[in-house]
This record gives sequence, structure tokens and C-alpha cells, in this order.
Amino acid sequence: MPEAGAAPDARRSPYGRITVCARPARALALTLLLLAAAGLSRDGPMEAAHAAANLLGAVRAVAQPAPASPAPARTAAPADPYTPIPGFHGPPGSPTTVSGPVRAEPAHMPFYVATKGPVTIYLLGTLHVGDPADYPVGQPFRRPILAALAASPTLALELSPDDLIESQDDVAKYGVCSYACLPRLLPASLWNKLATRLRDNPAALDGIKKTRPWLAALLVETYGSLSAGLQTEYGTEAQLQNVYLRSHGKIVGLETLAEQMRSFTNLTHAEQREMLAQDLAETPDETVADVKELHRLWRIGEADAIAAWSTAKTERFASSRALARALDNRIVYDRNRRFVTRMLAIAAPNKPVFVAIGSLHLGGPKGVLALLRQRGFVVEAN
Repeated sequence: MPEAGAAPDARRSPYGRITVCARPARALALTLLLLAAAGLSRDGPMEAAHAAANLLGAVRAVAQPAPASPAPARTAAPADPYTPIPGFHGPPGSPTTVSGPVRAEPAHMPFYVATKGPVTIYLLGTLHVGDPADYPVGQPFRRPILAALAASPTLALELSPDDLIESQDDVAKYGVCSYACLPRLLPASLWNKLATRLRDNPAALDGIKKTRPWLAALLVETYGSLSAGLQTEYGTEAQLQNVYLRSHGKIVGLETLAEQMRSFTNLTHAEQREMLAQDLAETPDETVADVKELHRLWRIGEADAIAAWSTAKTERFASSRALARALDNRIVYDRNRRFVTRMLAIAAPNKPVFVAIGSLHLGGPKGVLALLRQRGFVVEAN
């Protein structure tokens, strides 16, 4: 049976809503956005679970323009641009050579152009955390990406900024209990494994007891993700909005808030337990290594390589292949089909749409790129 408390019916909106997550076998994106919203530090991200207010009280921050790709005007930036930023180790030494200043290059990122007659869809694979170096001053994205943004009347994200603001109430309502429900919802062995993982953070352990397994899994992932030294304010979506809002302003979502919530609340108890078990199958060091590898692959920009990495990871940590496949179908592949349906409804002849979704949604035989090819689009890397 599905977890008690289904998400509310989809709100009426012309795709003006957004989704929080781009999860392969693991829902990294939702976790990181929740974390960014709560404004948590690397030293204690799991304290988000202490209460719904702490988990989601600042989700509004994600809907605000994020810190621009490192800009001199930012008061929070170090006086010396080469002073190490917490969690990020920049290049040592002077930024110049005997030949003159060294020009930083933005991350390549997975970027594709899909065309069918006069209809054009630009697709950028995003990452919800990053390094400041991924978005250099003056040119945060490669020129083809910036040109595509400038040519597109609409920027389509997974969730719209409006829905992200509203999401705090729904996540608290459907992911947080009024009592310590988690120990009762998990087998003793799985709960003990989680308690051992969080033994050095009693506040986090106390708070996570009040979450349902799917949200507990996302919070566990968050700690490891930030421990990798990446920063949520340098996630791709936030940086895109900084660029896009300067000259445009129409940002829509490919998924409603209710649809996004149902991806998790409709998981069966067994599927939720599998989701958490996969996260706890990794050691903290393995989680950090995986996040860094995902970041490396994203910088290279090959969607199929990212998909292959994700599939291999699922096979490595799945405790039940059948449940792992069910999770992928609910959280990834069903949403891929929905994303394609919505982006085709938005796209119009000679009016390109710029789509930015999690990189893990793009590649592979069931990814968005393959689905567009099945619809007759010519899809090429750019």
C-alpha cells in the first residue's frame, strides 16, 4: 500500500510549477535543494530534520536569485578572490602567467539541441551543487549555452520558483510526523544502521526520528553530498536564473508540486525502505567519492556516461533488484515521460524553449534524449 497521506491534487497551472528532484536511484537533487533552502552548513546539515520548520523554513531562499557566479560585488565573497572558500579548494598561486591573465573556462555540462522541423528544444543537464570555479566571472556558461538562453522566450525547469516556495508546507505535511515514527516504520536492523551512522550527531538523530523513510533517505544523502565540498549556491538552476532574469523573466516548471510530491508519497513502505537501505549501504567516504565522480562527469558533459554511472551505482547498492527497478520507474522514468510531454506542449515553431533538468534525467535508453528521438527529433550534443 502507498504511504499514508497522498499528495494533494495537481494545482491548475500552465506548467508554472517546478520539481525539486532529479534522482536516478538516489534522490540527490531534492535533498540538496531542501538543504540549500534551509541554509544549513556543512558542519550540521542533518539538523534540518530536527523540525519541519528547520527542514523547510527557508525553502523560499531557493526561489530567490542565488549568488551570482562569483561576482566582485558580492559582500559575502572573500576580499581576496583566491582565498579558499569553505568546502572548495581553488587553484593555488597567482591567476596570471608570464603570458598574461589566465582565463577560467566554465564547466562543459551536458548540453544538447533537439530539432524537429521549426521546433527547437535546448536541453541542459544540471547539477544541484557545484564549485565556484564551475561558473567563472564574466562567463558562467559556455557561449553556445548563453546564446541558446538568449534565443529562448521560455526557461523550463523541473519546478517553477512559485511551487518551490509552496513546497515547504507539503514536504512538512507529507514527510514529517508529529511523533517519532521512523523507528516504527523500519526493520530494527535498518534503524540500528541509521542510528550508528548518526551517532556523532544526536540532534540530527533525534530529528530524523520524526521523518518518513523517503525523507530520511534524502537527508542522509544530503550530509554526504555537502561533505564532498560542493556548495548548493552554485547549483546550475540558480546560476541559470541569475543569467536569464536579466533579460527575460518567463520561467516555468515541467512538473507540478503535487506531481513531484506524489513521486515520493506514493512509494510503498518497501520501496521507501529500499531507498534508505541503498543510502546506508554506502560508507560516508563512498558517498563523498560518488558525489565527486558525478561532479566530474557533469563537468565533462556526457549524458550517457552519467546514466551508465548511475545504473552501475544502483546495481552495486540495491538490496532488492525488483524494488530498485520500481524506485527508478517512479522517481526517474515516469517523470522523464512527463517532462517530455510538457516540454513539447511548451515548444512552438520558431520559439525555442530552454529546458534545464537534472543531468541524470537526460541519458540512457529511457532518458529524455532517447524519448525525444522516439518522437522524431534530431538530438545532437553541442
